[in-house]
Amino acid sequence: MAKGLIWATTEDLGRNRQRVLSLYRQILRSLNSPKLPLNLGARLAKQAEVRTIFMLGSDERSIHNIADLIDTAEYCLSRLKNGEIPKHIPT
Repeated sequence: MAKGLIWATTEDLGRNRQRVLSLYRQILRSLNSPKLPLNLGARLAKQAEVRTIFMLGSDERSIHNIADLIDTAEYCLSRLKNGEIPKHIPT
């Protein structure tokens, strides 16, 4: 992601598309893990929350914000794979 200085170009967005879709699918799959202490209703609520976050993130055009969103998604995925539910991320 280096073509645009501040705002993402079409080329930048296209380059990240595969990565973002992969993270999205992996997070949704990880929410169905038996390691997580969630009942069916909580799992469905978390999946809806993930869909909403990715839908709102799809409108983002700032290169730095896109990079932060991808980093956050990768962090959440690593926590989910460990059987933990990600909560507030301290800055």
